[in-house]
Amino acid sequence: MRTRRTGGLAAFVAASTLVLVAGCGMTGGPQQGQTPHGGMGSRSPGTTSGTATPSAGAGTALPQGDEPADLDPADLTTEIDNEYWPMEPGTQWVYQETDETGQELRVVVTVTSETKDVANGVTARVVRDTVTRRGDVVEDTFDWYAQDSEGTIWYLGEDTAEFEDGEVSTTEGSFEAGLDGALAGVIMPGDPVVGAAYRQEFYRGVAEDNGEVLSLDEQAEVPAGHYDRALLTKDTITIEPDVLEYKLYAPGVGPVLTLGVSGGAGREELTEVGTVPAEVAAAAGTTPLGERYEE
Repeated sequence: MRTRRTGGLAAFVAASTLVLVAGCGMTGGPQQGQTPHGGMGSRSPGTTSGTATPSAGAGTALPQGDEPADLDPADLTTEIDNEYWPMEPGTQWVYQETDETGQELRVVVTVTSETKDVANGVTARVVRDTVTRRGDVVEDTFDWYAQDSEGTIWYLGEDTAEFEDGEVSTTEGSFEAGLDGALAGVIMPGDPVVGAAYRQEFYRGVAEDNGEVLSLDEQAEVPAGHYDRALLTKDTITIEPDVLEYKLYAPGVGPVLTLGVSGGAGREELTEVGTVPAEVAAAAGTTPLGERYEE
């Protein structure tokens, strides 16, 4: 789940607008433009008051920096139904992104039917994230997630590769919680509140991403539709202090809009969300990185 730095003047303007909207705390009516799918949880999205760091599940606080995460594998499941990012196997999100040269990228994220036994003892759901430019794969990743009994989504690592002319150019950024000092992080708290801050991943010098909840009542307008009551996060990277992104998560849908405002401004917006056939969900989790798993 590495942060991708992309370009585009329009994205920077849009991001500045988003900051103003977040500051005003705008509200809206019922959500529009969502494609129904399974996996939506029934947990409350929490309140917007206070800045205390909430429980992350199993009585532990949200992890910071290189603090150890004392996870009980028995407390985690591959059935992920957090309201802000439900991951029902077969769910697929398609995004449009702009790179630093202004070229468009297509990002396809698929919740596979596969699981992975991570080195720290947790069994995780495998989610595939494939980036293509003009039909050619430029980055392909297996991400590993699990959810605890309080609804918090944990990020357990990734197997990632970047490609040039069909060949792997780097696997930098790959890590697995429990190996070589790498630690699990939080992608979405089970009961998010404004001010909640947490590490998203930690592998010293390689993957040190952080998140903070800024608001629970925002709006996002993307090709997939208009979304209200969106959760807004501020994402940073400890080892790349000039990088700053804002991300919006819509209830019952997941990530709908990412805006980079520093370190390479860009925009990644949801164009569609739906469900793929069982055989595609299975192939997404087993087909080698860089190879096609669906037509």
